[in-house]
Amino acid sequence: MDSYHNPTPTVDIVIELDGGVVLIERRNPPHGWALPGGFVDAGEHLAAAAVREAREETSLDVELQEQFHCYSAPDRDPRGHTVSTVFLARARGVPRAADDARAVRVFDLAQLPPLAFDHAQILADVVHYRETGERPPCTR
Repeated sequence: MDSYHNPTPTVDIVIELDGGVVLIERRNPPHGWALPGGFVDAGEHLAAAAVREAREETSLDVELQEQFHCYSAPDRDPRGHTVSTVFLARARGVPRAADDARAVRVFDLAQLPPLAFDHAQILADVVHYRETGERPPCTR
């Protein structure tokens, strides 16, 4: 039988709150600040995974605004090839770190910490989209 090495589906959520964006400090490697997100469970819709991951890591109930873009660079995650579907969302409330988030904080988009994965590029693409209405190229 052939062995397939397919990319793993993931979701990332850009949660706007109090004029900033919610980021988590990762408890597990790779460490650092990141967008909330994670792996899609078998049998789970992408949107449901995004809502679940946001809740698990930030304790926030989010309202998904739109599916923004997919990021599929083979080297985007040092653990292996993932394809992330990114959602834009809004939330109300006070974020609390949970699950595999060591900390959670709302950051101004102009003052972001160093970010894990390709999340700096994702947020730059979101800022560009908000300013121009142009989505990222399909090559990301």
